[in-house]
Amino acid sequence: MRLPCRNFLHLAAGAAALPAVSSIARAEVYPSRSVRIVVGFPPAGGADIFARLMGQWLSERLGQQFIIENRPGAASNIATEAVVRAPADGYTLLLITNPNVINATLYDKLHYNFIHDIAPVAGIDRVPNVMEIHPSVPAKTVPEFIAYAKANPGKINMGSGGNGTSQHVAGELFKMMTGVNLVHVPYRGAGPALVDLLAGQVQIMFDTVSGSIGHITTGKLRALAVTTAARSEALPDIPTVGDFVPGYEASTFHGMGAPRNTPPEIVDKLNKEINAGLADPAIKARIAELGSVPMPMTPADFAEFIADETEKWAKVVKFSGAKVD
Repeated sequence: MRLPCRNFLHLAAGAAALPAVSSIARAEVYPSRSVRIVVGFPPAGGADIFARLMGQWLSERLGQQFIIENRPGAASNIATEAVVRAPADGYTLLLITNPNVINATLYDKLHYNFIHDIAPVAGIDRVPNVMEIHPSVPAKTVPEFIAYAKANPGKINMGSGGNGTSQHVAGELFKMMTGVNLVHVPYRGAGPALVDLLAGQVQIMFDTVSGSIGHITTGKLRALAVTTAARSEALPDIPTVGDFVPGYEASTFHGMGAPRNTPPEIVDKLNKEINAGLADPAIKARIAELGSVPMPMTPADFAEFIADETEKWAKVVKFSGAKVD
């Protein structure tokens, strides 16, 4: 049977519209059940705090529970691999942070390619690190510390939360750009490193502002500079490292990702809602309390940011000589 031309064109047009209608419908019904946000670090840490902040917001906005699943280990590699292998349906998300862009160079054997296998969804925030020293170190400014370190090569211990953490690479970038010889002492987390800094077992640390601000304000630690390009609102009287070491910049960041091939309409929906959260006065105030600043981005902008950070820290990791099997 031959169809009239007009009827055939109507059927063809309807068939062509099906993928678009399907995509729109999929975005409208998402999420229809609970969503996992996988965090590669233990509860109560910075990554966990920001995951829960966004998870609560998304739960309220989208009417389904966004459940935080902590899967610590191997500098977030265990969590990342779990998300890489999850269905690309928007129901498993990854809390992205610095180690994700550092591990590509730090680890020789990864079972995934982060840039290829994780779809960037949205930026969340950037947290300044702070260059802080034990009060026993006779330096009140960054130039004074550089002079002291050069006069005592290999005698100053630099604590960090472990190889490839933001504390580690921020310190290695400082070493690379100033030529000082600091001895890196990696710990199993920023908490134990901070305990030894307070005790004077290590003399310097590039910790997050949120992790150390209480000890700085009480005088237990001396802040010399923050690591971001601009001063931190949490420590407005503290200069930046870049004021003395031109071009220096380092910070901790958080964002959201999903498995590769997650439908773009779902990625866009999540991006829109996360950016709405970052503009919400209550969430902005909470982020400021944590010593951080919002980082709203499109998925494309966040992808470019990740690529730039991966390239930047690859140079620092190679300089440091750090490697993990």
